[in-house]
Amino acid sequence: MLQIINLTKTFGSLKAIDNLNLDIPEGEIFGFLGPNGAGKTTTIKIMCGLLKPTEGKVLIDGYDIQKEPEKAKQIIGLIPDHPFIYPKLTGREFLRFIGSLYRIPLKEQEEKIPELFNMFELNQWSDDLIESYSHGMQQKLVMSGVLLHNPKVIFLDEPMVGLDPKSARLVKEIFFNLSKRGVTIFMSTHTLEIAEKMCHRIGIIQTGKVIALGSKETLQENISPDKNLEDIFLELTGGTEYAELLKYL
Repeated sequence: MLQIINLTKTFGSLKAIDNLNLDIPEGEIFGFLGPNGAGKTTTIKIMCGLLKPTEGKVLIDGYDIQKEPEKAKQIIGLIPDHPFIYPKLTGREFLRFIGSLYRIPLKEQEEKIPELFNMFELNQWSDDLIESYSHGMQQKLVMSGVLLHNPKVIFLDEPMVGLDPKSARLVKEIFFNLSKRGVTIFMSTHTLEIAEKMCHRIGIIQTGKVIALGSKETLQENISPDKNLEDIFLELTGGTEYAELLKYL
């Protein structure tokens, strides 16, 4: 469903992504982990067609995101960590706008939009301007817009930011159900507990290169059977040196 082939992105002398290769099948929840500046968000932007790669390509259900952007974008959804949505629209107007972009028939919009507002508990604010929404409400509105057009692939960049515990639990259940229906989910997060519980496979990236790839169990077998994902992540990315400093606090 999602193929990243020899992907490289440079910004001047900085190589943000270095010959990245990944093959992610239909229905998989894939966790993309790495420290700040590792190349996670740059990779997602290229996969969504927001940035052009220096080399390599991304195929989404067989469509090259650079050569066939409209066909590829028709079947993907993006939920960024800081969503931009038009503040002078109401929540309902925003979803109607999204529905029109994806050419969703009006009758289908009229059926599905109220269901989404109800699912995310946004009913009482559906006709309020988005500028009055909290960050968590905006995040739920963006998720509603993504679910409205039934994408085959969803890209998530810190999807739980700003969500209260109840909403975060709901979102997890939604992702699990989508995965069971065959939707591929590519998730970047710093919350390792979420990745450990949700993801079928995990890729750890550092300085633009994947340094570990596999299920949580595979990573434990290959790196350290007695450690959890957080310990493995810190061991691989060089975070363990801070443990020595803590004894002086």
